[in-house]
Amino acid sequence: MTAETRPVDHVIAALREFMGDRVTTNASIRDQHARGEDTTTPVQPDAVAFAETTEEVSKTLALCNRHGVPVVPFGAGTSLEGHVTPVRGGISLDLSRMNAILDVSQEDMDCLIEPGVTRHQLNDHLRDQGLFFPVDPGSHCTIGGMCATRASGTNAVRYGTIRENVMGLEVVMADGRVINTGSRTRKASNGYDLTRLIIGSEGTLGVVTKIRLRLHGIPEATSAAVVQFPDMKGCVESVIQVMQLGIPVARIELLDEVQVAACISYSKLDNLQILPTLFLEFHGTEAGVKEQAEAVEGIVTDMGGLGFAWAADQETRNKLWTARHNAYYAAIASQPNSRGVTTDVCVPISRLAEAILGAKQDIVSSGLSAPMVGHVGDGNFHTVILVDQDDPTALERAWALDRQIVARGLSLGGTCSGEHGVGMGKAEFLEQEHGMEALAVMRSVKIALDPKGILNPGKIFRN
Repeated sequence: MTAETRPVDHVIAALREFMGDRVTTNASIRDQHARGEDTTTPVQPDAVAFAETTEEVSKTLALCNRHGVPVVPFGAGTSLEGHVTPVRGGISLDLSRMNAILDVSQEDMDCLIEPGVTRHQLNDHLRDQGLFFPVDPGSHCTIGGMCATRASGTNAVRYGTIRENVMGLEVVMADGRVINTGSRTRKASNGYDLTRLIIGSEGTLGVVTKIRLRLHGIPEATSAAVVQFPDMKGCVESVIQVMQLGIPVARIELLDEVQVAACISYSKLDNLQILPTLFLEFHGTEAGVKEQAEAVEGIVTDMGGLGFAWAADQETRNKLWTARHNAYYAAIASQPNSRGVTTDVCVPISRLAEAILGAKQDIVSSGLSAPMVGHVGDGNFHTVILVDQDDPTALERAWALDRQIVARGLSLGGTCSGEHGVGMGKAEFLEQEHGMEALAVMRSVKIALDPKGILNPGKIFRN
């Protein structure tokens, strides 16, 4: 078969018949869709298709399925595990233009959106209605991408992950069929839970085209706080006590001293010392927020916390959380010419100290720099292992460190990925975590829903 008669060329020509110049083979646009924010080797898709309707997604998948051409859904490209890298070429299906907020119900506290809507866009739209969407991964990602990777973030300790906040989906299957899952009711007890099956499937089982989200009321009062510690042990044990006592914090984020130094430089947090630090936020009534903050202050003081500065004004809170959201970019900027390998271990809260203190020892032994941050209220922490792009040994040393940190997490009853998903970066750990039989069941689901293997091939499973 010559290059001119490849199946993908037939698909591209057919796509242009109904999508026009929104199907492109431009090299620079293909390069933008060659990977996300990760260290995987870039692979250009054969073409990028910018879909604008469910019908276009359906036609695209039906065509690609007929010709056996891979399709890789693409949102904002912020994924950290190689989810959007088109390892086998084909079509990068960009859904970022499907960004309409279709319906908001104040009475039922839910909304219907398209997958290209971002969290910032949605919350800007909701603000005047007294509602907000709480799931906050800390990047300008699309909510469709958040569904694909089962994202969570800084507010998960109080409001849950994306899984708990999605009520239903419209999904295009591999052969172009369109299905609807879930309902608008607060509970249902019928049929298989297809919504939860699609959430976290990383575009390997279907392409999400509409999302019904659960919303929450904007709290009457919000307060943020910062406390620093002379050592990491006191910092982590404070978190464990706060959670075990059931104090309903909205956010409790840990930064080690390496990450704090990076944030001081990148985000100008000049009021901080270079020490392990907790960022906290409290939601509720005026009296409730005050009570929560005072309870936490008592705990951290007993654990050696060096002051407990809290503020209710929005400007201070925004600066604090902007710095936390920029922690990844601060870490990368702290070592010029570097990329980051991110770990995403999550452990039971009782084992958090062992996991984090052990990871710190592993980092020291490796000789690498790896700033640490964590949504520690739910046992989840990350290291950003910095890889000097001019050092030919750095990437393999970084992956060796990643494996050490994950192995400890698994031995403590944890998981290799609390929120980033599997993609390519965590595929090797699935067998360790779930066992061969569970993986065989997962593969059988994939084969049943995508028998030709066109949907995001090369992800989740190693082969």
